[in-house]
Amino acid sequence: MHELSITQSILNIALETAEHEGAKKVNKIKITLGEMTGCVPQYIQEYFDIVSENTIAHGAALVFKRIPAIAKCLDCGGETHLIRFRFRCDHCGSQKLTIVSGKEFLVESIDIDD
Repeated sequence: MHELSITQSILNIALETAEHEGAKKVNKIKITLGEMTGCVPQYIQEYFDIVSENTIAHGAALVFKRIPAIAKCLDCGGETHLIRFRFRCDHCGSQKLTIVSGKEFLVESIDIDD
């Protein structure tokens, strides 16, 4: 359910940007989304369709760029793709990991009509 508040924030960013640029329509919003955020793109799009009603962003496509959850092992230096709750190095089995990517969440770009 946290997707609803996140979706409202995406809409707010899009509308503020559109207003600043004097836009008449928001067509597309590109979003970078890390695997570790736990957000489901389908839910975000569905919520966006609802919260954007009666705004210039209604009907805008949300395009998601997914970033994998990657950790670096502090023991062997290897990189591991983290899957769900498995925080263990694929190379040496160590649990001493530091997150390299996968926590990102940002509005990358907004396509508008002037």
